[in-house]
Amino acid sequence: MVEGASFEAWRRSVPPPTLRIQGREVVGAVSWNMNDTCNYRCSYCTQRFNPDRSGHLDEVAIARHVRAFESLPGSWEVKLSGGEPFRQPGLVDIVRGLVAHGHVVSIQTNFSMAERQLLAFMGATQGALHVFAASLHLEYASVGDFIARARVLEPWVRDHGVSFCVTSVATPERLRMLHDEVAPAFREAGIRFKVQPEKVHGVVRRYSVEETELLLALGGHNGLGAIAPDFQGRLCWAGSRYLVIKSSGEAYRCYPASRVGGKWAKVGSIDTGFALMDGPRACPYTHCNCTVPIERGMISGVSPRPDTSDTSHLDEES
Repeated sequence: MVEGASFEAWRRSVPPPTLRIQGREVVGAVSWNMNDTCNYRCSYCTQRFNPDRSGHLDEVAIARHVRAFESLPGSWEVKLSGGEPFRQPGLVDIVRGLVAHGHVVSIQTNFSMAERQLLAFMGATQGALHVFAASLHLEYASVGDFIARARVLEPWVRDHGVSFCVTSVATPERLRMLHDEVAPAFREAGIRFKVQPEKVHGVVRRYSVEETELLLALGGHNGLGAIAPDFQGRLCWAGSRYLVIKSSGEAYRCYPASRVGGKWAKVGSIDTGFALMDGPRACPYTHCNCTVPIERGMISGVSPRPDTSDTSHLDEES
C-alpha cells in the first residue's frame, strides 16, 4: 500500500493517457449535456423527473460556452448530448466553432432529426467527428428506421473514419426483444449495437438472474462486459483529462461526481472557468457509468474492452 508523500509522488508520476483521435493528438474529453429539451418522453428516461424539459442555450450562452471551450489547453474531444442536441438552436454553428478551435466532436442523439439537419451537422464537422451514437428508443422508433437512416452516414464512416453505433436502454421488459431481435438485426446490417442498464434515480436497477444473463450476453454496459463497473480506489484522470458539463454550466470530474458530490467532485463552471486537477485522483465512487474515460484508457489498470458481445448461445428457454 502506498501512503502519504510516497502516494503523492506516485500519483504525480503516472503518465497521462495517450489519445489520438481523427489524426489529432487529443488532451482529453468533455461530456457536454448542452440542453434539457427533448422531443421524446421515454418512460425510463433518467431526466423524466426534471421539472423543466424545455431548457436550451440562447445566443449569448452559446458564445459563452464556446469561449470556455477555447480556454481548454490543446485539442479535446467534446461529446455533445442533452436532452437532445439536435433540438438545440445553433447546433451547426457550435460545432463549427469547436472544430475551428481544433477540437474533435462526438454526439449522442435519438436520431430523429430531419435529414437536412443531419447533413448540415455532418458537413460542419469537417472531418473532425469521432463517435456518432444513435440512441434507439423503441417507444418511438424502430430498428428498420435506424438501419435506413444509417445509410446517410456511410460516406463519413467510409471516408472519415466516423465510429457509428446504436445504443438502447435495457429495460427488463425489452431485454428479450433486444437479445433475440434487435441485436441480430443490427449485426446483420453491420452496425455495432450496445445496451445500457436502466437507471432509477441514478442507480442501476435490480435485474433478475435471467435478465442479468441476457444483459451480459448483450455486452453489459456499453460493451464493457459488466453491468455496474466499480473502480473505487483506482487512479482516474477524470477531472484532469475528462470533465462533465451539465446544462446548468457547472463542470464536474465525472457523472457520479455530479450526483454524489465529494471533495474533488466539482471542477469549475462555464462562467467561472475550469479548474482542472493536476493529475489523476483515486476514484471515490462505487459505480462508474462514465464510458468515455473507461474507453479512452483514463482509469489505471483498466484497458478499453473490445466488442465481444455474443447473443448466439442464449435461446428462448435460457
